[in-house]
Amino acid sequence: MTTLIPAPTEIANMRESFCATMDRALDEDPRLAVVLADISASMLTDAAARHPHRVVNLGIREQALISVAAGLAATGLRPVVHTFGSFLVERPFEQVKVDLGHQGLGAILVSYGASYDMPAAGRTHQSPGDVALIDSLPDWTVHVPGHPAEAEALLRKAFRTNNRVYLRLSAQANNRSYDVDGDGTLKILRRGRNGLVLAIGPTADRVLAATADLDVTVGYAATARPLDGQGIRAAVRAADRADVVLVEPYLAGTSAYLVDAALDDIPHRLRCLGVSREVEVRMYGEHADHDAAHGLDTPGIAASVRDFVHA
Repeated sequence: MTTLIPAPTEIANMRESFCATMDRALDEDPRLAVVLADISASMLTDAAARHPHRVVNLGIREQALISVAAGLAATGLRPVVHTFGSFLVERPFEQVKVDLGHQGLGAILVSYGASYDMPAAGRTHQSPGDVALIDSLPDWTVHVPGHPAEAEALLRKAFRTNNRVYLRLSAQANNRSYDVDGDGTLKILRRGRNGLVLAIGPTADRVLAATADLDVTVGYAATARPLDGQGIRAAVRAADRADVVLVEPYLAGTSAYLVDAALDDIPHRLRCLGVSREVEVRMYGEHADHDAAHGLDTPGIAASVRDFVHA
């Protein structure tokens, strides 16, 4: 097996990386505007003082958050909208669907909190279904960075377009940036013969650890929409078996249809790991407790992959 892994880089918090990038970018690009719902407002006070008309804090009014962003986009600005995922996608979903999508307006939605980064805050702050919801709407790009450097690269890439972009930030991070260029292509982190394990975003390090003694290819994607179907196809064809294990940090199977589409003429097996669709974990605990409950910790991933490739 061949392992292709970049050198380690310094780890920073994705939320801090986002705020620092926005602070600089507001000075660089007069089109940019940030729309907030209290979350992270204290981290952008300097930017707000310099650009009071382009840093807008609406308080906890999430439906208005999206509607105001749509209005700004209609004037020619490039709005960046930020709060926790459950308040950014789930609560104002009708506004995301109608005010942005139906009106054909672009915006960058930047969430934090991922599926359950804040377990002590309870179910209101959990959002494992956010990517599936966004995926029900047309013409969205979805980035799921696994490292702060990737978050910055993908955010800056989104600045340069007028598209609708969802950037999903997490408190979890890999030790390295695997897609620092933000080009969206599938990265091969290790090559093996017994199929492909596809890690999305911050699951990569756990997948690498879980499969260290298995002869499988490990692929990595920080962009989930569009998912690199050609890269998946090439990785599967280079292996001896057309078996794929998909590991996503949100609802299990969210991207299954895209993997199947990439392999539509290749007989294959697919196993999907992610946040359970059948069981709501009714506990607080730590992030690691939720990972374990959903089989997304290293031992859980290892057991699932080993069972699948040896079947």
